[in-house]
Amino acid sequence: MTLIKSISGIRGTIGGVVGDNLTPVDAVKFASAYGTWIKQQAQPSNPTTGKVTVVIGRDARISGPMIHNLVMNTLIGLGIDVIDLGLSTTPTVEIAVPLEKAQGGIILTASHNPKQWNALKLLNHKGEFLSGADGAQILAIAEAEAFDFSEVDELGTVTVNDAYMDIHIDEVLQLPLVDAEAVAQRKYKVVVDGVNSSGGIIIPNLLEQMGVEVVKLYCEPNGHFPHNPEPLKEHLGDICELVLREKADFGIVVDPDVDRLAFISNDGEMFGEEYTLVAVADYVLSKTPGNTVSNMSSSRALRDITTKHNGSYQASAVGEVNVVELMKSTNAIIGGEGNGGIIYPELHYGRDSLVGVALFLTYLAQQELTVAQLRASYPQYYMSKNKIELTPSLDVDAILVAMTAKYQHEEISTIDGVKIDFPSEWVHLRKSNTEPIIRIYTEAPSQAGADALALRIIDEIKNIAGI
Repeated sequence: MTLIKSISGIRGTIGGVVGDNLTPVDAVKFASAYGTWIKQQAQPSNPTTGKVTVVIGRDARISGPMIHNLVMNTLIGLGIDVIDLGLSTTPTVEIAVPLEKAQGGIILTASHNPKQWNALKLLNHKGEFLSGADGAQILAIAEAEAFDFSEVDELGTVTVNDAYMDIHIDEVLQLPLVDAEAVAQRKYKVVVDGVNSSGGIIIPNLLEQMGVEVVKLYCEPNGHFPHNPEPLKEHLGDICELVLREKADFGIVVDPDVDRLAFISNDGEMFGEEYTLVAVADYVLSKTPGNTVSNMSSSRALRDITTKHNGSYQASAVGEVNVVELMKSTNAIIGGEGNGGIIYPELHYGRDSLVGVALFLTYLAQQELTVAQLRASYPQYYMSKNKIELTPSLDVDAILVAMTAKYQHEEISTIDGVKIDFPSEWVHLRKSNTEPIIRIYTEAPSQAGADALALRIIDEIKNIAGI
């Protein structure tokens, strides 16, 4: 049972001991810290009352209603007005914050983590994740418990707005590079795995508005995840089989808060979550040439595609806020993360599966290719994603220093953990922001090569650590 405090928000397992898990006390504490920080930072959205406004939405986790009520009523107690989106998605809340001229937003979701987890993802007035410095201020406020709650006549209010998933779809369909009519003419048939969360509502609705026939799999938003919600190959046997059985054009998988997107090709094989961004970027850059950004754990294929379109590619530290910061400084046209996260600034600076789906469908409609053929047209790289569970005796920093010294004659980056670039393959070692693990990602021109590199590196880490 774990409580993790990082730039990715406050994330933990439900139940257990205060301070060690995401208990009701911890939810109130960190909501109080965020609300206090917002009041210190923001200009009131209501000059008459002097109050600020925060948008709240949640995914379909079983603990969602409990955490939702705790957080919402804590903000009310601080004198903050709340716009309650109810069941929603991370990108939907991100869009709602600036549209509502709110001072911040909170998404209650643990993203790809299993059902026993939940989290507070914190947004600024732009609907973007907080910087590391802002997050540090909030953690300091929480540590000091420096809260000042409002008197009875100054309590906040709640406005319920359950229209934002529809608004989000409308915003996506209005993008110049999205062509719903062209997609409708193709009469696609698509299987959707919504992992029994809010993606099971919003993705089918988007597809139907683009004229796509939808076959639903696990689209009941009851929070009972039918498989591990991280959209990796080993978790997706059911949809791979259903795509074949239905003779569908492809399949779509999202995580519980709908900011990660993976495709299943028409042959029932994984398109590859790393190639979600590659394919969408290929389309966007073909229409609007420019620069791209992904994080250091993402495939080299994006760099290759960007070069093909005469753009410049750069890699950031892992974490959406780091990708966004580098995208802004390099005027990137599109960016994201190799975990299936698409960031398209034309709409907003946040990972958004709806944008990814709409752009991918439009691109596909313009090609005389199946999804499997499209995948085969890209540079072939293969990744191996592994992890080592952290224990109190494991000194991560010492391990990373030792690995840096061991490979000092290779191309090395220590911007985020340690990334070692070999001529035809690479390995990235880093401590996760969202789980108590060390992540070991490798990439090579073959799956066997990526797996072999990963096993070698894991053995070297275990030798260094004495485990």
